[in-house]
Amino acid sequence: MPAPMFPANAHRYDPYRTFKFQVVIGGRTVAGLSKMGALKRTTEVVKWRSAGDPSNQRVIPGGSSFEAVSLEQGLSQDRVFEEWANAVNNVAEGDAGMSLLNYRREVVINVLDLQGGTPVLTYRLRRAWVSEFQALPEFDANNMNTIAIQSIMVQHEGFVRDLGVQERVES
Repeated sequence: MPAPMFPANAHRYDPYRTFKFQVVIGGRTVAGLSKMGALKRTTEVVKWRSAGDPSNQRVIPGGSSFEAVSLEQGLSQDRVFEEWANAVNNVAEGDAGMSLLNYRREVVINVLDLQGGTPVLTYRLRRAWVSEFQALPEFDANNMNTIAIQSIMVQHEGFVRDLGVQERVES
């Protein structure tokens, strides 16, 4: 479905907030998610000179690469991070075996509106997998005001915006 020519809320000038988001991994919403790194694509610059014009350098786009995305979650009984990291490299099994069927997952990132938590923007990471897993943070018995955080680093082969997700009309 093509995106409408004009947004549903043409009167809106305020940008979306960064604290209202949701991440879904393999169909499961991550509980207690506190932080997510940026989605970033970098395209190499290829420089060249034309033989007829040696004084001017030209540039054209080369290959693109995608930065890994970090996800941080408050430590709880939710096992989404741990199960996914174990599917990539399960050291606990003794043979560090990899689940070739399950190590890549679909990751959906939803930017939510302020009113009801409805998705207004959705991105999907392609062929994502966990390259780093921090099961436990550093503990400090002298600091009672710190939340325990576990984290993963997610490698992927690109991201696409889901144009079927539309902002609802504000009243």
